[in-house]
Amino acid sequence: MLIGRSRCFIPSLSHWRSMASSTIRLTQRPTNWKAAAPDIPSTVTFAGQSTLPKLPVPKLTDTLGRLKESLKPISWSDAEFEAVVNKIDEFEKGKGAELHDRLLKHNENSHHWLEQWWDDGGYQGYRDSVIVNVSYYYGFDSQPAHLPQNPAGRAAVIARGAMLFREQLQQGLIPPDATKEGPLCMDSYRWMFDCCRVPGPGGLDWSVSYAKHGETRQSGHIIVIRKNRFWKVDATHNGSVLGTKELEKQIQYIYDYTTMDYPGAGILTASNRDVWAKDYNELASTPTNTRILHDINSAAFIISLDDSTPSNFVHNSRALWHGDIVDGVPRGLRNRWSDKPVNFVVFDNSEAGLVGEHSVMDGTPTVRLCDEVLDLTYDPKFDHGPPASLDSPVPQPLDFEITPATKNAIEKADAAACELIESQTLNYHKTTYGKKAIKQFGVSPDSWAQMIVQLAFRRFLGNKKRYGGTYEAATTRKFYKGRTEAIRVVTSEADAWVSSMDDISVSHEERKKLFDAATQKHVALAKLAGNAQGVDRHMFGLKKLLQSGEEVPTIFNDPVFQRSSHWVLSTSAIFSKHFSVYGWGEVVPDGFGVAYMTGFDDYLQYTITSRKEMPNAEFVQEIAKAAEDLYNLHSSIKNRRAQL
Repeated sequence: MLIGRSRCFIPSLSHWRSMASSTIRLTQRPTNWKAAAPDIPSTVTFAGQSTLPKLPVPKLTDTLGRLKESLKPISWSDAEFEAVVNKIDEFEKGKGAELHDRLLKHNENSHHWLEQWWDDGGYQGYRDSVIVNVSYYYGFDSQPAHLPQNPAGRAAVIARGAMLFREQLQQGLIPPDATKEGPLCMDSYRWMFDCCRVPGPGGLDWSVSYAKHGETRQSGHIIVIRKNRFWKVDATHNGSVLGTKELEKQIQYIYDYTTMDYPGAGILTASNRDVWAKDYNELASTPTNTRILHDINSAAFIISLDDSTPSNFVHNSRALWHGDIVDGVPRGLRNRWSDKPVNFVVFDNSEAGLVGEHSVMDGTPTVRLCDEVLDLTYDPKFDHGPPASLDSPVPQPLDFEITPATKNAIEKADAAACELIESQTLNYHKTTYGKKAIKQFGVSPDSWAQMIVQLAFRRFLGNKKRYGGTYEAATTRKFYKGRTEAIRVVTSEADAWVSSMDDISVSHEERKKLFDAATQKHVALAKLAGNAQGVDRHMFGLKKLLQSGEEVPTIFNDPVFQRSSHWVLSTSAIFSKHFSVYGWGEVVPDGFGVAYMTGFDDYLQYTITSRKEMPNAEFVQEIAKAAEDLYNLHSSIKNRRAQL
């Protein structure tokens, strides 16, 4: 990934808004791009923002102690572990202490010591395609029987629900997300609607916002894409969100009047970011295209009307994740704009979901968006608004002018997208039990799910040495502008339990004790990470403060340290009762993406992604066996104790 800071300047966002009839050329991002999205009114949504604590800087001794502990099970020998510990000790006494002092001073002069570094290092500086590598997807349950049973009706219900959520958010009436400890930071919600990521020619992207929070009268448009053709739909009229019937009428018009495929400029957003930056400037080289780009970037959100008809778990997942390939053409990705943070997808069989762009907003805000929209619209008492009007304006087609250079860029983007899609594989597993049974055993469902993954992966490796770590995302939104910290799931306690499960000399009772120690350790690490007391963000910050010409401390190049953050298992859990599928891609070529849900009473759900050369199906089989073995372990002990 490219990590850096831009020094050049582009026109301000107000200038962008005034450029509807002239050419927009991207050079470098504005230094204040993150502040451009206005704050949400503090009436309700932002009421707790001023009381949120700053993201803390952990004590160096604590971080390095946790680092040592995490490296023990990653080391391949005692000698290797001893060598890395010596480097950590040397770092603590020398350069590490100096870098930590710099970090403390940096923190004193910043509202958030990590924000810009993480925005750039984790996302905006990442140059590979956002598809597979960054974006995520959620698939919705089927439309209830009392709602329209056609794709235009499905899209209309989603559009009205999402616009009503947007209205409440703009007025600051959405209660803040919260835990038992209090409200969570709502800053990232500023980037949910009316904005878009744009590619940066200088190696750093940014997002532009056209949000106008606090409006008393609603205004705003959405973009609907069908057969690669973009349509602008005014989703409000006279200060109110359009009714479901009116939205359905307008979306059906798009179905009826889009009978052939259009060039597919949307595929350009799936390209390598440096390639897309060059192609963006070419695309923006005509006034017509400039106006279209402005309409896309400023749209509340996008609805892609995809002509796929997925009917099973894997096809539904892949149709959302990266779209179908038909006759050598990436039809799904041509029909998207992958830089929008919220891109709903509605298929021709009325199945639907969301694809999210990850750079300025993590997955939990969009889970809430989807949950509230689906809860609201599925309710038989939902207010569908006024009926359709006989004289309402029709949607406005937005047809790009395709120059020879853009035509060539689309062809190259098509080929790159097909290669990317065809490099991937996806499988899933649902267990025969769920949260209800796990809680009866007195275990955290998340820890249970993670131990299944650890046992499965060890068995998958066989006699091979562990070649990477396990990343689990923990939210740090209890702090102002907090995002995530890594839970380092691989522990000595987990390894001890995993080893016991295939050791016939170890009793069930002893295995249970080892399992309890492993899950208690996992819960403790998760709590530390949620309190911003992990390892990875602190070490990242220390390295960022190395000055030009300074030698990189040996710890950062140590093979054990590097192995520990080579995330061969990238894991995360979200939950919605409305989600039938959910996932994202692996983060390293030799690893797996492990998306799981633990909130259903009667099953756990795992979605496993990887490159095709990885034995994905074999790993999924190991997850199935590990899940069964873990359940049997607890059942046998519970039954034995009941007989005593």
